[in-house]
Amino acid sequence: MQFDMHAEGWLEVICGGMFAGKTEELIRRVTRLQYAKWKFVVFRPKIDNRYSEIEVVSHNGSKIEAVIISEAREILNYLPDDVDAVAIDEVQFFDEEIIPIIDYLTANGVRVIVSGLDMDFRGEPFGIMGALLAKAEFVTKLTAICMKCGAAATRTQRIIDGQPASYNDPIVLVAATESYEARCHACHEVPDKPRADFLER
Repeated sequence: MQFDMHAEGWLEVICGGMFAGKTEELIRRVTRLQYAKWKFVVFRPKIDNRYSEIEVVSHNGSKIEAVIISEAREILNYLPDDVDAVAIDEVQFFDEEIIPIIDYLTANGVRVIVSGLDMDFRGEPFGIMGALLAKAEFVTKLTAICMKCGAAATRTQRIIDGQPASYNDPIVLVAATESYEARCHACHEVPDKPRADFLER
């Protein structure tokens, strides 16, 4: 890889709950890179194989070819010389190694665009997303429509067997029978979620 040490690199984070259009927005930005003839690579975590094994696919069917990886460090194996931009979908599923990798890329003139859930089903920061949001030069937070009341939805409601998932359930469930809904803050339910002691007084 031959980086341009004088070019300006930066991090763009596209975030929000499920069904907010995050992947669609990432694909839109990457498509613009194609028109501009930028050299780029799109990555997606292997754990997210809902729609395709070789592409990033949005809920509305938009798609773009991607490299599927299991660990963040694999990104460095797929970067061409003079890469201009890197896009990463569902970035919340990667481990903490993604942070220094993104730092390295942006410091060396690469535009990095990531999309992901900013909060997990509990309504808490999802993994490394808090750090990425703090480091980003540009943040776009998208909202969906609450499936209960129609308000702006910023939360993701996990439902298992027709009931809201417990706070004590795992953050990531692989091959589980579950569904998700977009919810506003008021309609979001998390049974068994602990409260700070001073709020109980």
